[in-house]
Amino acid sequence: MLGLRHLALNVKDIQVSQPFYEQIFGMKVVWQPDPDNVYLSSGSDNLALHQIPAEKLTSYSQQEGQFLDHLGFLFDSPANVDVMFKQVQAREVTIVKPLKEHRDGSYSFYLADPDGNVVQILYEPTVSRTL
Repeated sequence: MLGLRHLALNVKDIQVSQPFYEQIFGMKVVWQPDPDNVYLSSGSDNLALHQIPAEKLTSYSQQEGQFLDHLGFLFDSPANVDVMFKQVQAREVTIVKPLKEHRDGSYSFYLADPDGNVVQILYEPTVSRTL
């Protein structure tokens, strides 16, 4: 097994979500089979964005809470987590939880994507050193 390298998200507006992940995380399109689906990568992963069909948008917008707790992007150092924090602040991205050093030595903060999905920006000493 190579690890968890793929995540698929349903999104309300793919025209908003795609540039968010491209601009904030530097992800690139690796495949776009049609206007309602796009697959992005940072080089070692795969994020699929799927447009929620118009007839189902109401049921998504009425949902309170989310089943996905959060997704995360690993960084190679705490200093680069700080750099990302400053970059997203400059873009006025919603910060869900501020910078924090955790008991296990990890360092992170959380932001919200355009659909309110929580994204953790994380240095995790065990995994980040192996990348």
